[in-house]
Amino acid sequence: MEATSSMWWLTWVLGALPIVILLVWWWNEIWYVFGSKDRAKLPPGHMGFPFLGETPKFLWYFKVLRRPDDFVNSKHRRYKNDVGLYKTHLFGSPSIIACSPDTTKYVYQNEGIFMAKWPNVEIMGENTIISKYGKAHKRLRGAITSAINQPQALRPIALLVQPRITAALESWAQKGKIVALEETKKVTFENIGNLFANIQPGPLLDTLDRLFVGLVNGIRAQPYFEQTYHYSSTNIQTVAILAMNDLDCRRKLKEIFRAELETRKQDRLQGVESRNDLMDGLTAIKDEEGNQLKDEEVLDNIVTLVVAGYESTALSSMWAIYFLAKSPKVLQKIREENQALSQEKNGGFITTEEISKLNLARRPGSWPNPALGVYLLCHVVEETLRMANISSFNFRVAAEDVEYKGYKIPKGWKVLTWIRFIHTNPEHFDDPLSFNPDRWDQPMRPGTFQAFGGGARVCPGNSLARMQLAILIHHLSVGYKWELINPDAAIAYLSHPKPVDGAEVYFSKL
Repeated sequence: MEATSSMWWLTWVLGALPIVILLVWWWNEIWYVFGSKDRAKLPPGHMGFPFLGETPKFLWYFKVLRRPDDFVNSKHRRYKNDVGLYKTHLFGSPSIIACSPDTTKYVYQNEGIFMAKWPNVEIMGENTIISKYGKAHKRLRGAITSAINQPQALRPIALLVQPRITAALESWAQKGKIVALEETKKVTFENIGNLFANIQPGPLLDTLDRLFVGLVNGIRAQPYFEQTYHYSSTNIQTVAILAMNDLDCRRKLKEIFRAELETRKQDRLQGVESRNDLMDGLTAIKDEEGNQLKDEEVLDNIVTLVVAGYESTALSSMWAIYFLAKSPKVLQKIREENQALSQEKNGGFITTEEISKLNLARRPGSWPNPALGVYLLCHVVEETLRMANISSFNFRVAAEDVEYKGYKIPKGWKVLTWIRFIHTNPEHFDDPLSFNPDRWDQPMRPGTFQAFGGGARVCPGNSLARMQLAILIHHLSVGYKWELINPDAAIAYLSHPKPVDGAEVYFSKL
C-alpha cells in the first residue's frame, strides 16, 4: 500500500514538473504579452523567468562566457527582425532592445516620448542637464557646450591638459612597469580637477576622487537589477545603504564645489583674475535672454560632467594604449606622421593652432590637413572609441504607448539602445572586432557610430573627449614605446569592458 502511494506521488510530481517548468519559463510572457490587447504588435523576443527575466542570460553572456555580443546576436539570428527591435525583461523591468541605426535614431530624436530616467533626479540633482527637458535642457546644454566643447574653449584646454599628460608619461617610463588603467585614471582625474575647478593634486583632490567613486557606485546600484549589470563586486550591499551613501557623497561634493564658488565670488569683488576653468565658464555664460546660470545649476552640472567624463575618458585612454600595443604597424604610422606635430620650440606641446586644425568636432572622413597626420590620428581616436564600447547601451523609458514600423512599445517599458551591437555588426563594419583605423578613410553609414549617444542628448563633451584622447596618443607615439605584459589577458565586460589585469605594460622612452 505504501509502495503504491509513493509511486502515485512520484508519478504526480514527475508529471507536474514539466508543467511547472513551462509555467515558470512562460510566466513573463503570460503576464506582459498574452495579457496585452496588442500582443501581436509587440516585437519578437522572450521575456525570460519571473522577476529575473533575461538578466541571468545577460550575465551568462557578459560575465561567465565573456561573449557579450552573443546576447543580442542570438536574438538577431533567431528572430530575423530587420527593424531591430526585440522584447525582453532586463534589470527588473519589461524592456525593448533597440539595436539598429534607424531605431536608435528614432529613440534619440523623440526625447519627449523616450525619457532618460536613469540616473534619477534624486541622485544627480534637479538642476543637472540629465534631469531637464525641452527649453530648460537646451539652455543648459548650450552653456556647457560653450564652456567645454566649442573651438574657442578647446584651444586653451588643449594646452592646459598637456603638462600633466607629458609628466605622467615621464613617470610611467621611470616606473618601467605600469597598470595602464590605474595610471590613466590618475592623470585623467588630475586634469579634470584642474579643468573643472582649478583643483591641484593633493588631499582635496584625493577626497574628491573617493567621493566620486562612492557616487558612481551608488548610481550603478539603482535599481537592484541594474546593479547586477553595473556592479561587478561580489560583496553587494543593500540598495538602501548604497542610496544613502551616494546621496551623502553628492552632498559632500557639492559642499566642496560650493566653497570654491563662494571664494571666487569674493575674488571677483577684489579684482582677482578669472581662473578660466569650467566653473568660471559656466558662471560667466549667459543664455539667449541674457540670464546667467544659478549657483545650483553650476554645482549640479559640474558634478554630473565629472561623473560622465572621468571613467569614460580614463577607459578610452587605456584602450588606446592596449589597441596600439597590439597594432605595431598602426603605431609606427602614427609615429611617422605625428613628428610634424612635435615641435621643440613649443616645449613638445601641440600648439593652439595645430589643435584647431585637428577640428575634432567634424565628422569622420572630412577632417583636414593630412600632412600633419590629422587623418590617421583622428581615425585612431574614432576606432578606439568604437572598439572600446565603454557603454554597451543607454537607458530610456517610454512615456506613452508608441507604434514604430508595425511594432508596439508599451508605456512604462524600458528602451535600451544597444550601441555595442551596432558597433560590432558586420553589416556596418567589415571585420568589426579588428582594430582598423583605415576603415575611417571613408565616411561611415549614418547612425553606425554612437559612442556618444545621439539626438539632443548626445554627450555635450564629445569633442573634448576626442581631443584629450588625440593629445595622449600624439605624445605616446612620438616619445614612448610599450608592450603588453599579458597580451592574451581575458576581458571583463562588467561594469565596463577592460582587461582583467587593467592592461599591464612595460613602458619606456623611445
